[in-house]
Amino acid sequence: MSDHPTVGVEEEFLLVDPQRGEPVARNTAVADHAAARGVRLQLELTSCQIETTTAVMSNSSELRAELTRLRRIATEGAEANGARLLAVALPPTVPHEFPVTNTPRYCMIADQFGMLAHEQGICGCHVHVAVPSRDAAIRASNWMRPRLHLLLALTANSAIYRNADTGYASFRSMLWTRWPSSGPPPHFDSAADYDAALNVMRNAGAVLDDGMIYWDVRPSANFPTVEVRVADIPATVAETVLLATLIRAGVMTALEADCEETPQLADHALRASYWRSARDGLCGKAMDLVQTQAAAPARVLLADLAERIRPALEDLGDYDMARDELARIVGEGNGAMRQRRAWQRRGEVADVIAEMATATVAGF
Repeated sequence: MSDHPTVGVEEEFLLVDPQRGEPVARNTAVADHAAARGVRLQLELTSCQIETTTAVMSNSSELRAELTRLRRIATEGAEANGARLLAVALPPTVPHEFPVTNTPRYCMIADQFGMLAHEQGICGCHVHVAVPSRDAAIRASNWMRPRLHLLLALTANSAIYRNADTGYASFRSMLWTRWPSSGPPPHFDSAADYDAALNVMRNAGAVLDDGMIYWDVRPSANFPTVEVRVADIPATVAETVLLATLIRAGVMTALEADCEETPQLADHALRASYWRSARDGLCGKAMDLVQTQAAAPARVLLADLAERIRPALEDLGDYDMARDELARIVGEGNGAMRQRRAWQRRGEVADVIAEMATATVAGF
């Protein structure tokens, strides 16, 4: 039996009208269709979203097969109910607001947080990596904290929103900051320190429960894992596999790293680095928060990250795959780059939707 930590992935998708491209409120019907085929899809906050959740995976090949299977079933469920499944982090074209899914918890969130809940349709990707304890999850969180923005640049997939180029590769991350518990977490000294912070947020009413801690890395509220939530939903299965592999190896590295590799950065440095990665994505610059505190090409910093975690990647048998996939995505483009290429042809959102629908099922 492998001693490597297991991994699991949650992918959130948008359901849109096949002709107009507008989000459609059909998540319950799509989930029912999948359930009839033995797959449980999760309902998200707005009824134009659906989420897939993998089983606990032991290697990247299994993960790739499982993600492909789940995307295929979700795609079939969408098509059977007159919708199209899109792996996009924001809807390219939208109505004024989205109906909230009619469950007691989501209705409470809508009542407490108002238009923040109604203006959603925001789709991310969450990666869980098994850890031996909650204190280990905090150690991993602290190590990942100055590197999270690089994963955001890698997966950026929300450039086109409301029939316009937003000027950002990941506009999702800009909208997401409106929630009081979003963004990079503070640096915590222990799990007890983390719990004390959560208690303050609950007392303030900024969260209704632990599931509303939306920080980009956190100890999972439900599983013995550290959960990394920074990414836009990647455009393709291959990109999700790369993301999960980098995070898994990053957690392995974090649990062996020296404390000097987890600098306690100021909030303004993290906010600035997030903004730059959200704006430029993979094809621009990002901040090196660990070494130089200066901007450098995002692709270079991602390659540097892969080299830093290379021992863990090699231990997993994934170094060659991660290196080659990163080079391929840099060359072919991630979701934001695909969206912009499609948009620039005619300035028509239909081209963006067609391009992203193709990417969603690429490799099937």
